[in-house]
Amino acid sequence: MTERIEPKEPKESNEARQDGRLRVILADDHTVMRAGVIALLASEPAIEIVGEAGDGRAAVELVEELRPDVALIDLRMPVLDGVAATAEIASGGTGTRVLILTTYDTDAEIERAVEAGAIGYLLKDTTRDQLADAIRSAARGETVLAPRVAQKLVARMRRPVQVPLTSREADVLNAVADGLSNADIGKRLVIAEATVKTHLLRVFAKLGVSDRTHAVVVALERGLLQRPGRDALG
Repeated sequence: MTERIEPKEPKESNEARQDGRLRVILADDHTVMRAGVIALLASEPAIEIVGEAGDGRAAVELVEELRPDVALIDLRMPVLDGVAATAEIASGGTGTRVLILTTYDTDAEIERAVEAGAIGYLLKDTTRDQLADAIRSAARGETVLAPRVAQKLVARMRRPVQVPLTSREADVLNAVADGLSNADIGKRLVIAEATVKTHLLRVFAKLGVSDRTHAVVVALERGLLQRPGRDALG
């Protein structure tokens, strides 16, 4: 069942405001959480919560009706989750910016929200000043990220890109894990020893290693081997 709290004001275009206040709707399935955010922002005269929703579908409806500057959206909500709600709001043509406010900070959650169109991602330990600044920044179209979220994104960008191994490269690496020499690998796979070396060089490049032992270790860590090898590791 869609949980919707009646808005404080009638529908109004976000281009037509005269008082300069930023109008915000808040979507979270926890009543206490909504009350806490409202209390946090009560001392910010330039920011007004004009509507509340207890699920994602109600949030989308409020945005369509009120056209607020910013929608504060939780991720885990009934009826329609925060990512799906964000996608609908971002593509709805209202001009409303979506700012995620959640307790979840996994890479998957962050990526899904950003891909859906969220302009910012905050965690629920955000202070009043940080939240107010984030709302103002989001309304201006500026990206806003909690420090912990920004660190995760930077760390993810710095990770080497994982290029998948071909089936033949995987066969060669599994043979290495079994402790076979290049000549023996060639016999097992019915390929020339020089071809084995070529495959190994490509495997080293893809895994970011420089020798057979590290290739097996990294492949095991990434789940690329069918079974752990012992002889190759000494």
